[in-house]
Amino acid sequence: MNYLSQRRVALGALFFFMGICFASWAARIPDIQAKFQLSEGELGTLLLCLPIGSMLGLPIAGWSVHHYGSRIVILICGFAYALTLPLIGLASSPWLIAPILVCFGLLGNIMNISLNTQALGFEDQLGKSILASFHGVWSMAGFTAAGLGAGMIFFQFSPAAHYVVVTLLSVVIILFSKKYVTNDKREEDAVGGLVLKKPDQLLLRLGIISFLGMMAEGCMFDWSGVYFKKIVEAKPEFVSLGYVFFMGAMASGRFVTDKASNRYGKIPVLQVSGLLIFLGLLLAVLFPSLSIAALGFLLVGFGVASIVPVSYGIAGRSKLYSPSVALALVSTLSFFGFLAGPPLIGFIAEAFNLQVSFALIALNGIGILLLTSFSKQVFHVQENTVGT
Repeated sequence: MNYLSQRRVALGALFFFMGICFASWAARIPDIQAKFQLSEGELGTLLLCLPIGSMLGLPIAGWSVHHYGSRIVILICGFAYALTLPLIGLASSPWLIAPILVCFGLLGNIMNISLNTQALGFEDQLGKSILASFHGVWSMAGFTAAGLGAGMIFFQFSPAAHYVVVTLLSVVIILFSKKYVTNDKREEDAVGGLVLKKPDQLLLRLGIISFLGMMAEGCMFDWSGVYFKKIVEAKPEFVSLGYVFFMGAMASGRFVTDKASNRYGKIPVLQVSGLLIFLGLLLAVLFPSLSIAALGFLLVGFGVASIVPVSYGIAGRSKLYSPSVALALVSTLSFFGFLAGPPLIGFIAEAFNLQVSFALIALNGIGILLLTSFSKQVFHVQENTVGT
C-alpha cells in the first residue's frame, strides 16, 4: 500500500472515530435518562447543551484552523474529544453533564471543520473528489456504534464503562493516524478570523442548499419512526423500517457520491439530490403504505447523502475565504437547518397533520434543485477545480 492509500485509510479512520464517539454517546441516552430519572422535558433541555456547544465551536474552528493549521487542531481536539466521552458517563448529576456536553459539542464541531479541511487538502493532492466517502465512513461508524452499544447493554456495561472502551479505541485510532495528518498549505490572501462575518454569494447559496438538506435530514432522524407509526400505521416490529432504509441509503449513497461527482460534476449531483428528496417524500406522503413509504425514505436517504459533502467540496475552494473559514460559514447555516427542522415538523403537524409537514419538507428538495440550477455561474469555478 503506497503512502497516499495509507493516508486515505488514516483519514477515514479519523472520520470513523468521530462517528463512533458521537453515536456511542447517543446510544446510551436512555440509560442516562433513567439514571437521573429525567422527564422528557428535562432530557430535552439537557440535550440542548450539545448543539449549544456545537454552535460555540464553529467560529473557534474557523479561526484556529486558519491560524494554526488543521493538523495541530485535529490532534489536540481529537484526544480531548475522546477523553470527554467517559466524563459524561462518570458525571454524578445532570448539572455536571450539562457543561461536559457543551464541551463535547464544541470539540466535536471543531474536529468536524478541521478534519474536513484536512480531507479537502487530500482531495487536492489526489485530484479527485473523495470527501463524500469519508462522510460515508462516519455514517458506517454509527451502525458500528449501535451494534457495540447493544452488546454493552446486553452484558450490563454502565455508560461510563462503555464510553471508556470507545475512548481507548479512539486513542489507538488517533495514534495510528497521527503521522498521516499533514500540515496545511497556508493561503495568506484568504480571509481568516472568527466566523462572525457575512458570507459571499458562493457560500451563502451553498449554506442555503445545506440548510435545506440538513433540515430534511434532521426531520428524518427525529420523525421517521413517528411517521411510520402514526401515518403508515406499521406494526411495532416495522416502525423503525423507514429509519433503517433512510440511514442505509444515506451511508451507502456517500460512497457513490464521489464517483458521480468525478464523472458528472458536483452541480448535477446536487440537482439530482434535490430531486430525490422531493420524490421520496412525495411518495411517502401520497402513498403511505409500508412498502411505498419505505421506498420513499430510501430515495430521501440517497438524496440527503451528497448534500453536505458536495457543498463542503465546493465551499472549501472559495477564492475569498480560507477552507476552514468557508466550511465553518456553510456549516453554521446548515446547522440551523438541522436544528430547525424537527421542531418545525412538530409545529406544522400540530396545526395540520404529519403528512402536511412532510409534504412541506419535500419542497426543500425543489429548493435545492432550483437554487443549484440558478447558481451554476457562481459555482462554476470552484466546482470545476476538483472532480469534473
